[in-house]
Amino acid sequence: MTGRAGGLDWAGLMRAGLQGLRLHPDQFWALTPAELGLMLGMGPTAPRMTRDRLADLAARYPDAPAPAGVVLAETTGDHQDDHT
Repeated sequence: MTGRAGGLDWAGLMRAGLQGLRLHPDQFWALTPAELGLMLGMGPTAPRMTRDRLADLAARYPDAPAPAGVVLAETTGDHQDDHT
């Protein structure tokens, strides 16, 4: 994403955004370089979920029973959005 002098490679970014992602120019210019990089699959990614990572997360955030009288999830499938 960087050009020769360490700046952004605008020609390459425009080509990737306008041709590769088929963005409209106003959509392209509304993005930050970080957002464009994310859309192009560039930049930092989350580490893979391995068994060891899952075990670490489970140890750090163990399941705990809900306090008495607290409902954490709906138990019926009768939920309707407010927008219906």
